[in-house]
Amino acid sequence: MARGQTTFACNNCGAVTNKWSGKCDSCGQWNTISEEASSSSAPIGRGAKSTKGKAIELATLAGNDAEPARKKTGIGEFDRVLGGGLVPGSATLIGGDPGIGKSTLLLQAVAKLAQSGQRVVYISGEEALAQLRMRAARLGVDEAPVELASETNVADICKTLNGQKDVSLVVIDSVQTMWSPAIEAAPGTVSQVRVASQELIHFAKKNDAAVILVGHVTKDGQIAGPRVLEHMVDTVVYFEGDRGDQFRILRAIKNRFGPAHEIGVFEMQSEGLVEVHNPSELFLKGRDENVPGAAVFAGIEGTRPLLVEIQALAAPSSLATPRRAVVGWDSNRLSMVLAVLEARCGVSFAGRDVFLNVAGGLRINEPAADLAVAAALISSISGTPIPAQCAVFGEISLSGAVRPVSQQNVRLKEAAKLGFQTAFAPPALKAGKTSEIGLKPIEDLASLIAALGVSQG
Repeated sequence: MARGQTTFACNNCGAVTNKWSGKCDSCGQWNTISEEASSSSAPIGRGAKSTKGKAIELATLAGNDAEPARKKTGIGEFDRVLGGGLVPGSATLIGGDPGIGKSTLLLQAVAKLAQSGQRVVYISGEEALAQLRMRAARLGVDEAPVELASETNVADICKTLNGQKDVSLVVIDSVQTMWSPAIEAAPGTVSQVRVASQELIHFAKKNDAAVILVGHVTKDGQIAGPRVLEHMVDTVVYFEGDRGDQFRILRAIKNRFGPAHEIGVFEMQSEGLVEVHNPSELFLKGRDENVPGAAVFAGIEGTRPLLVEIQALAAPSSLATPRRAVVGWDSNRLSMVLAVLEARCGVSFAGRDVFLNVAGGLRINEPAADLAVAAALISSISGTPIPAQCAVFGEISLSGAVRPVSQQNVRLKEAAKLGFQTAFAPPALKAGKTSEIGLKPIEDLASLIAALGVSQG
């Protein structure tokens, strides 16, 4: 019997080498390489004799392939993030912090699918069947004909599911607990996660069934295991939000069958996760009007316009190096906005702690929030409130100019629908229907300071 070969794999990118190193040559991360035992044979070298293959048939881009029929889960926000529903034969990876609501959402989704006549299988590697039944009873879905199993051996799972053509959806919770007897490695290692995922995805493609994999996340918020796992699946979805907050954001990071960066908003209640059909109204609910340091940002998340409050506080600091604390936005972008305000407008934040928060637990990624952040900072340091019924959006350049952003009319229509009367925004590149709301063009930060009624100096 051949002796097993020892290999070393990177926990971040999944690269495999034959010797240990402190730094991964593929992704550049330090202390991510671990030793793994592998019984697989060595790869065929360039000079070695390889097995002959067979010719493959080449096709053209033109074709009559129909759009795949999607299976709707019955949860509108979940289907929106997936691009309209589950695609047969697809693999979806869902990640999120422990206790954020991944298992709750999936149990609600599979229950609705099962009640609509679809055959669904929920396999848990972390919880016993009694625990799953208790959660289902708490959610009120214990009567749904969902087939359950508590198993971690991928070979046994695929043996059970193979040949059953009527399976519509299989949920694996979680992929880090799965292991394959084909390799000698502990569950959760890079090799096991890769091999187990390959077998499950192969089952999905072969049997035309959708597979949802639940993934753990690291302290940095990334899905644990090799990054190659995200390349293997068709859709990658993250659950965002604080466990102490009732709002949950489901965001698509990658989607081969729909728009990426689409979001769905849920509210955690006693009966489970409840859809939020109008997130803008919910995010702005209960906000304090006529308070310095608060600005309403009109943003775009995926294909959905969204209004959210950005809060800023500039307080005197007793520290030699003032603090810069950010929640829900990029800290590097905050530093850039502070530098531009000081260099171009003379608004100094030296000797002041700056705190920035995006209300509702939402994380904003688009640069169109620059102008709203700048308005909140100027309002906080000057003590001048921003008009309550005013929305703000625009990108700031290093020269202090405000650059136009995409889908400006969509943002303005969403603000007008919620009762906003004015908007601070960059000048439009072309005329649009903006009669529903009064637009105040902001060409640079000096114009913003003048519009807020703050004396520049």
